[in-house]
Amino acid sequence: MAATLHDLLRPLGSTGLRVSPLGLGTVKLGRDQGVKYPTGFTIPDDRQARQLLSMARDLGINLIDTAPAYGNSEERLGHLLRGEREAWVIVSKVGEEFEGGQSRFDFSAAHTRHSVERSLKRLGTDRLDLVLVHSSGDDLAILNDTPVYETLATLKQEGKIGGYGFSGKTVDGGMQALHDGDCAMVTYNLERREEAAVIDYAAAHGKGILVKKALASGHLCLDREDAVRLSFELLFDRPGVASAIIGTINPQHLSDNVASIAAVLNKKT
Repeated sequence: MAATLHDLLRPLGSTGLRVSPLGLGTVKLGRDQGVKYPTGFTIPDDRQARQLLSMARDLGINLIDTAPAYGNSEERLGHLLRGEREAWVIVSKVGEEFEGGQSRFDFSAAHTRHSVERSLKRLGTDRLDLVLVHSSGDDLAILNDTPVYETLATLKQEGKIGGYGFSGKTVDGGMQALHDGDCAMVTYNLERREEAAVIDYAAAHGKGILVKKALASGHLCLDREDAVRLSFELLFDRPGVASAIIGTINPQHLSDNVASIAAVLNKKT
């Protein structure tokens, strides 16, 4: 019998959300330009995407990560998840747009509100469970000099989003984002561990942590046979980590990742 994550859901800080320790990243459902994977890929068609989502759900994955910058990922998910909304915790983002092969950033109040309301329409829902700010890299300036967090707080009060946070690139940005918000998405893997302090802060203050690039966008898997298992052992050795977001469209990789995480977490109990 294949390992699943159904009995291994974890609290995402104090948001009230319970999420699978593996989340499905969906950039590969909507965009194949400007992505940093070691090999090229073909965007799956609707049949393949539906099979992948069904498999993810059967394996106990309830967390989906998307963004306006992921091409037409949101629109496709709105179509593919019709009738299944309550089965999923949906995370989307604001701040980054990807147009004509280039990213541009807008953290204004008007664009933030427009972006959230557009995501709601694309995804066919009246509420996003979590919205993260897609940082351009200048984390503290975004948090201190733009109204993006204030606007997200208002949208939370209006019930359009359940929680908000920051997908940043610096320790200082992650710390401030957690102080004022609900969640941070951090880079943490066998090669990059500098944001460990953000994870520990979250654990101490009841905040949520999602991990991006847990497998270094697939690059780690090219170098060592046991990299996946070692990566998940590293991640879940820190109590603050709720879930790792992995953007695979390969069913075997998805199943193998679930088995690795289940083995790591079951060993800890």
